[in-house]
Amino acid sequence: MNIESFRTYCLGKPHTHEDCPFGPETLVYRVKGKIFALTGLDNVEFKVNLKCDPEYAMELRDQYDEIQAGYHMNKNIGIRFSLIPGFQINCLKN
Repeated sequence: MNIESFRTYCLGKPHTHEDCPFGPETLVYRVKGKIFALTGLDNVEFKVNLKCDPEYAMELRDQYDEIQAGYHMNKNIGIRFSLIPGFQINCLKN
């Protein structure tokens, strides 16, 4: 997945819009005004922060080295991951 396919996926969700409230280098995705995803545009490595159920977030962090606590997010409900080749994104589309 790259930034364009990530944008397409996020904007395909009902009632979703994108904005840049933290500056032009950070894309934020909201559903009905509530943030559910954000990503930096100035990183060499494509990383994404997602809001997530706390228990599922812990499970994902235990299961995948690529998934960490969300940077600049509540660590209980946020996860951050790198979209590197071979990482199976399907676990995050739930």
